[in-house]
Amino acid sequence: MKTFFRLFVALAFLSPNVMAVAPAAAMTSRIKDIASLQAGRDNQLIGYGLIVGLQGTGDGFRASPFTEQSMRAMLQNLGISTQGSQSNPKNTAAVMVTANLPPFASPGSRIDVDVSSLGDATSLRGGTLIMTSLSGADGQIYAVAQGSVVVSGFTAQGQASTLTEGVTTSGRVPGGAIIERELPSRFKDSVNLVLQLRNPDFSTAIRIADVVNGYASARFGGPVAEAKDAQEVIVQKPRTADLTRLMADLENLVVETDTPAKVVVNERTGTIVIGADVRVSPVAVSYGTLTVQVTETPQIIQPEPFSRGVTAVQPQTDIAAQKTGGKVALLNGPDLKTLVAGLNNIGVKPDGIIAILQGIKSAGALQAELVLQ
Repeated sequence: MKTFFRLFVALAFLSPNVMAVAPAAAMTSRIKDIASLQAGRDNQLIGYGLIVGLQGTGDGFRASPFTEQSMRAMLQNLGISTQGSQSNPKNTAAVMVTANLPPFASPGSRIDVDVSSLGDATSLRGGTLIMTSLSGADGQIYAVAQGSVVVSGFTAQGQASTLTEGVTTSGRVPGGAIIERELPSRFKDSVNLVLQLRNPDFSTAIRIADVVNGYASARFGGPVAEAKDAQEVIVQKPRTADLTRLMADLENLVVETDTPAKVVVNERTGTIVIGADVRVSPVAVSYGTLTVQVTETPQIIQPEPFSRGVTAVQPQTDIAAQKTGGKVALLNGPDLKTLVAGLNNIGVKPDGIIAILQGIKSAGALQAELVLQ
């Protein structure tokens, strides 16, 4: 701690020329990496199905009566009568099946599906999802799923203990769904392209519009793009352009990106992520901790020989308090490297650094947005 304080006191008295550093190089990215096409979004699908073939780890019909009802209905549809029969197979589980229908997906292509247990099944390992229809928000069936379930977690159980690693009540069926209906798409009939930034920013949106207009002026003789707001850039279709080929050319254009300065803090895991543009104004920081140690050392008291006394226990408690830190240090972060080096040299745990960052933000010296997760 003494070394840290001497270091920052020394840095505080250095000349501004010594503390100044060259600005970080501007980051460039392709348009396809920072923006997505509004007409090319995913659509969510959902369905209800049964998983069979489990090794006694399925639903109990008393706790999950809907599993038995679903199984009887399935067998009746297959022409098998179940009237008057009672069964309690633990190799069946009811699951919810979810998937994302990618844009411009055509019938016959395959997509991955996720399955999650609805009842009291303990594991879906080794099971097979039987034919399940997947519907969209409009109620129409767009895909049918079936296949073996892949579960990453496992459970080992003995007579006295049980070991569980990961989640065993959810899994995935790679390529398990076949698309049966395509979404109504009018991409070719559109009169414009709407680019949506994944990280909304006015500066980046303006730069995208400028780059697209520079390309369009050289190719079609005039500008075609306009930044609507921090997230959307609208590109008008030139009369002589093919929309698919135009999008293929635009998405490979390189743009200089810009993002606001942020500090992201996760208090549960102690993770701290500091952006490259974060700055800290000169500020005095004092960090100290109080440690209280309680030690119990009971003493055994024996009676005198040939007496009628009994053995007794005399309690003895020692309490010690130790306070560390408490000195004031000067913290100045004109660039990311200096700020990170200063926080590391403080010598405190991540929770202490989080408290310091929150205090600096409250003092108005942190020139960035503090995001707490």
